[in-house]
Amino acid sequence: MKTAVAIRHVHFEDLGTFAPVLEARGYAIRYVDAATEDLADFDAGSPDLLAILGGPLGAYEEDKYPFLVDELALIGRRVAAGRATLGLCLGAQLLARAMGAEVKPGPAKEIGWAPVTLTDAGKAGPLLPSGAERLAFTELCPIQAFSKGPAILGCQFHPEASDIGFERWLVGHANELGAERISPNALRRDAAMYGPAAAQRGRLVIAAWLNGL
Repeated sequence: MKTAVAIRHVHFEDLGTFAPVLEARGYAIRYVDAATEDLADFDAGSPDLLAILGGPLGAYEEDKYPFLVDELALIGRRVAAGRATLGLCLGAQLLARAMGAEVKPGPAKEIGWAPVTLTDAGKAGPLLPSGAERLAFTELCPIQAFSKGPAILGCQFHPEASDIGFERWLVGHANELGAERISPNALRRDAAMYGPAAAQRGRLVIAAWLNGL
C-alpha cells in the first residue's frame, strides 16, 4: 500500500474531499502535527505523497513559530528528492518558500467562496518559484496555483474544501471572521450553494494530479 503523509497545522483543516480519492487509489493516510512532532528528523523522501495543509500562520513567520524552520527544511528536502508534494493554502506558501520564492502578505484577505481564473496552463491540467508555472489567479492574488513538473502542485485556495464539515471551519476561524466583519451565516449559505459542486471539482483536481505522477 502507498503512503500519504499530511502535515497539519490546525485540526479542522484536513485533506477534505481529497482523502477518499487518495484512499481509493491505495494510499494509507497519516496526519503529522507540525507544531508538536519532530520535523527535523522526518524522512522527507519516505512517503509516496506529502501534503502540507493550511493554517492561520504566515509562511514567513518563523520568528514567531520556530517549528516552521524545520518544516521548510523538510519541504526543501522533499522537493530536491523530486517526490510528489502538494501544498494547500499555507502549505502552498511554504512550498513556494522552500523552492526559493519570496512570500509576503497580500493587499487584502480573501475569505469565503469565490471563483479563481485558470491560465491556459491551468486549463490544460491541474512571485513564482524558479521553473514553476502559474495555473490560476484572482484579482487580489496573482498566483493562486502553481506547479513544477508533474510532482509539485501548490494551491493558495482550498480545492479540498466542500460543504461537508464546513461548520468546523467557521468555528476555527471565528476570531478572524469577527475581525473582518464577515457573517458566518452568509458563508454557511454559500457553502450549501457552492460546496457540492466544489467538492466534485476538487475530486477531479486531485485525481488528475495523481494520474500524472
